[in-house]
Formats: sequence, structure tokens, C-alpha cells
Amino acid sequence: MHKILDSMARAKRVPLHAQTPEQARASYAAGAGVLELPCQAVERLENFTLPTRDGYALPVRLYAPHGPHLPVLVYFHGGGFTVGSIATHDVLCRRLSHLAGCAVLSVDYRLAPEHRFPTAYFDAWDAVQWVASIGRERGLDVDRIAVGGDSAGGTLAAACAITARDAGLAIALQLLFYPGCEGHQNSNSHKLFKHGFVLEEEHISFFFNQYIRTPEDRNDWRFAPLDGVDDSGFERDLSGVAPAWFGLAECDPLVDEGVAYADRLRMAGVSVDLDIYRGVVHEFIKMGRAIPQAIQAHADATRALRRAFGNA
Repeated sequence: MHKILDSMARAKRVPLHAQTPEQARASYAAGAGVLELPCQAVERLENFTLPTRDGYALPVRLYAPHGPHLPVLVYFHGGGFTVGSIATHDVLCRRLSHLAGCAVLSVDYRLAPEHRFPTAYFDAWDAVQWVASIGRERGLDVDRIAVGGDSAGGTLAAACAITARDAGLAIALQLLFYPGCEGHQNSNSHKLFKHGFVLEEEHISFFFNQYIRTPEDRNDWRFAPLDGVDDSGFERDLSGVAPAWFGLAECDPLVDEGVAYADRLRMAGVSVDLDIYRGVVHEFIKMGRAIPQAIQAHADATRALRRAFGNA
């Protein structure tokens, strides 16, 4: 399982945190499919670009069954804002589209350190806005939009759900696989699973150091939806944010902050479903050939999507 993050690092005997971002991306890409399920055929696959606020052509990949007016999950891949891509999450997005009977728009947001915070957030939100305004031209039902992601992608999805609430854009569901939610690595699970559980504390520090510009960024709600604050210095009010489904790994440094964010949403009156998969590690949803809980998590996530889209 360590091949997912460190297979190439071991080959070179270079720890992840001592690699360059380019080396880390190549390593992650090389190991990302090692334990994936077989590639699911999809009826429709399109690669194109979307415009962003600064004129960048943002690459996306659309997976979809045949048919008009398809509900759509806007998906943001994991990778600590530094590694990962549409390609590394291709198998997962194919499977989500197939099982949920919906379109999935996978977003290749810009990575750090070339593009530091909040560029990834801006790209993510620009993609959601594009779906809401232009998605009909691609056969998408703009009244049934969900946002989702794993790890750093879950952070982006959670931030987009808050922004959508602020913008008056209805989101059917936020689908969050072990999202990063807090700005500082000080929860009990960060200590308990600091070493030996795929995502290690040195990995997290490496990723964050690539992404954030200054220590103050750790306190920004767009980076830390759990405990980050806005310009007024207060944590964001979460009332009226989209319903959420959480799929967390028990043996993961991020598990406590995922639970805490789910609790904050509940206290704000948001409908939340929370599944914690026992005995598994960060990144497990991409290990379906070895870990049965990955297949269960896919089924649970797509059941939540179907219910949110009215396709249950």
C-alpha cells in the first residue's frame, strides 16, 4: 500500500519530503494505479478545457452515460495540492459515474508550488460556476450538481460547498472522502497515525509547505473549513451548506478532523451521513483490488449521490 505514495521514493531511497515536486508527481503517478480495480468502460468520455478568472484554460474530463439532462458530480482529485491529476483518478471517476448513473466532471486544477494557495480553490470554484452556467451545453442538469473529492480534493469540495451557499447556488451533495479540514496538524489522529499508515506527517508537511504562501494561510477557511476564519476573524457559519456524505479511513491522520467537521455541519443543521471504514488507511478508495472496504465505500458514496440526485 505504501506504493501509492512512496514506491518511487523507496526505489531511489529518497523520502517524499526530500523530493522535488516534479519527482513527487512522477512517483505518485507511477504508483497510483497499482491497487486500482480494473478500468470501467464508460459510454461517454470527453476531454476539454474551461475558462478561469485569470484566463487559464483549465483541463477537465467528463465521464457520462448516454442521455440528456444528467446530474453531475464535479470531482477534485487528492494529492496534497501538489501531486495527482485527472489521470491518477481516472479509474475512480469512471467507477463513480458508472455506479451512480451520473456525469462526473474531473477537474485538473493547478498544482503547487507553481500555483500556491488559493489558486486551486479558485480553479475549483470556477469549474463549479462553469457547470452551473454552461453545463446545459454538455447535456448536464444544472439543477442537480454535487461537489466531491478525496483528501485535498475534499478540502476543495467543502470550500466550494460553502461558497455555493454564499452565492445562492444549490448543491445537491458534498461527497467527501477523508477530506483535509483543519489548518494545523494537531488532532489526536495526527499524533496516533503519524508514521506507518501511508500518509505520514512528513508527507502532509511537505504538501502544505508547497501550497501555502505564509503561515496565515493555515487559518483561512478556504484551506481549513473546520477551523479557518474569514476576513472578520470568525469561523464560517455553515448553516444552509449542502448536505454531506463523509467516507473516512480509521487509520488516517485526517480522521479526527473529518469527524469534527461532520459534527460542525450537524450543529449548523446540515444533513450529514458519516461512514468510517475500519482498519483502512488514507487513499484506500484507490486500493480496491486489495481492500474490500474500498468497494464498499464506492457503493456507499454512489448510493448517497443517487439519493441526492433523486435517482435512488
